Amino acid sequence: MPLAYVLNPLDRRANDRTNAGWLSEQRKRADARLVRIAGDAALLKDGALVTANDASIEPTVFLGLDADATPWFACRIEPEDGLRDLRSLAMEEALPAEQLGMLAQARSLLQWHERRTYCSNCAAKLEMADAGYRRRCPGCGMDHFPRTDPVAIMVVRHQGNILLGRQSSWKPGMYSALAGFVEPGETIEDAARREVFEESGVRVGAVRYVTSQPWPFLSNLMIGLIGDAVSAEITIDRNELEDARWFSAEEALMMIERRHPEGLYAANPYAIAHELVKVALKA
Repeated sequence: MPLAYVLNPLDRRANDRTNAGWLSEQRKRADARLVRIAGDAALLKDGALVTANDASIEPTVFLGLDADATPWFACRIEPEDGLRDLRSLAMEEALPAEQLGMLAQARSLLQWHERRTYCSNCAAKLEMADAGYRRRCPGCGMDHFPRTDPVAIMVVRHQGNILLGRQSSWKPGMYSALAGFVEPGETIEDAARREVFEESGVRVGAVRYVTSQPWPFLSNLMIGLIGDAVSAEITIDRNELEDARWFSAEEALMMIERRHPEGLYAANPYAIAHELVKVALKA
């Protein structure tokens, strides 16, 4: 099972989406596809993603052109029957992986627009521009662009064991990689070291990159890392974690395969933390 939301075949056509004439032609095409998003959910019918075009629906955001040069757009709708949340769709592999990637793009863009109604500089109401990839202020002329927040997520190794933690809000028994937002003026590696130390008291030395995953809840980029601990003593920050502990390779494998005798388990296979545990066990 591939990581959810990472496969997106669309050509985003960044140079064309600023062309209002070209964009209008794409929007009016009878074969254009339009996905409907409400919050964290997409509209399905009979198990398939609803993509029928309706040129009367505005505003929309442009997602890109597929391999057949068919344009894809997305719009926000009010809640209705047939909505399925993106997490469930990923967990159940209910849609092709490529469509999950499109939905992650759509959800991130649309939610940014919902949260960016007014200019942070002069408070004038913003206008959508560049097919949804910019909001322009008619008052002061300031441009606002969609943001993606980087998150460093890391599995730490020490003498054949790996460090995993859990938050109190998670389902009982689930343990995952430690993670946190990259702060201004901070490298990805140092962000991971800082977060691990703040949450668990464990200090990390060498860090290497593994892979990344768009995470559209809100709009994050999960940057997956493996780190080597230079200390082993755990001091948990109870404001961040309910528990953190070292697991042997055998335990971690049982958690991945969901056969741990205590009912403990790793993050779901569609999440990057699951992949990081698997990589750490092989390294």
